[in-house]
Amino acid sequence: MSNASYKFEKASRSLMERLFEPPAPGKMSFAGNLLAYALLLFWSAFVLFPLYWVVITSFKDAKIVNEGPYFIPFYDFQPTLDGWRAQFATDPYCDPYAVVRQLLLYIYNSAVFLVSPLIKIDPMQSAICKVLLAYENSFVVSIFSTALCIITGTMAAYALARVSYAPRFGNIVLFVLLALAAILTSTYLGVHWALSAAVALALFFLLALSVGRSFKARLSNNDILFWMISQRILPPIVVVIPIYMMFQAVGMVDTHLALILVYAVANLPIVVWLMYDFFRGLPIELEESAQLDGATRFGIFWDIVLPLTRPGLAATTLLTLILNWNEYLFAVFLSTARAQTMPIMIQAKNTGERGTLWWEMSAIIVIMIIPVIIMAIFLQRFIAKGVLLGAVKG
Repeated sequence: MSNASYKFEKASRSLMERLFEPPAPGKMSFAGNLLAYALLLFWSAFVLFPLYWVVITSFKDAKIVNEGPYFIPFYDFQPTLDGWRAQFATDPYCDPYAVVRQLLLYIYNSAVFLVSPLIKIDPMQSAICKVLLAYENSFVVSIFSTALCIITGTMAAYALARVSYAPRFGNIVLFVLLALAAILTSTYLGVHWALSAAVALALFFLLALSVGRSFKARLSNNDILFWMISQRILPPIVVVIPIYMMFQAVGMVDTHLALILVYAVANLPIVVWLMYDFFRGLPIELEESAQLDGATRFGIFWDIVLPLTRPGLAATTLLTLILNWNEYLFAVFLSTARAQTMPIMIQAKNTGERGTLWWEMSAIIVIMIIPVIIMAIFLQRFIAKGVLLGAVKG
């Protein structure tokens, strides 16, 4: 025993042993640590270099960009604010006074919206800085769509994890057929969409109560969960034209509400899929004990389940916010002027009359990624726990 223990003493170990053999159980050798940190530094540089390139390019001018590449400010090139000035100098409503006035008008119009059910007050309109308008649109649409998606998705995921469903397959087919009939009726016969939808819904309930009981095939929770995630697998380009026609028919094109609803529905399967795993990982004995004490299902969900899944909820929220913030395809089809978001603004800069100006585009991109980085910093602790919690199953 004494002959085997002396090797752990540093003075008794050779150079090769100190480099390649762990000094104690549970520890890595010096060479292992060196290799691990080298790989982490290489991967960090590989991941962060595009962000670094965007930031330094936003402080370049046309000559430096075309003659480059230059990567070290004040050594390779002299930084300039021309790319940042171009975002506001070309718009007459982007001077500091106009921006402050627009922010005050935005606060005033928000207050008018809140008191509009009680007092009749007309909102004030003003010329809007395009960059500020796109930033406000992205902020409003992303926050509200993320909130709607998280609220709906977490409740749906909890229901699928804890409540057994067995809907009849024939009733689902019946609902789809009646929905298609309502759409065709309102489209080709000129019937108002609200009337056709109400009639189709009433017919569905009557037929489900009378004929629906004869259907034998049923679905399970796993079938419903797979169907929901399959909606995310479907390429968005397949459904973007029908979605545009639907919102055009109800007069909601180029509105915040249209983007909020589409973003929330598009990312709802991701929220359900991720939160389902977190809810399934919780011990059901806690909920059963609360039920014995008289707690309601919603009370259990709000007071017990959500606090325990807070790390996973934070990670899912950040992922959904990033997807909503970066959404481009739906914004292109559903927004024209008033509801344009930051990805549309970047594309407009890229395809402008002067061609691709990388330094101006980089400045817009830096402005765009700041909110996501700030939220990631604040939620870093919960995100790390959520990723580890979601990775351990069984």
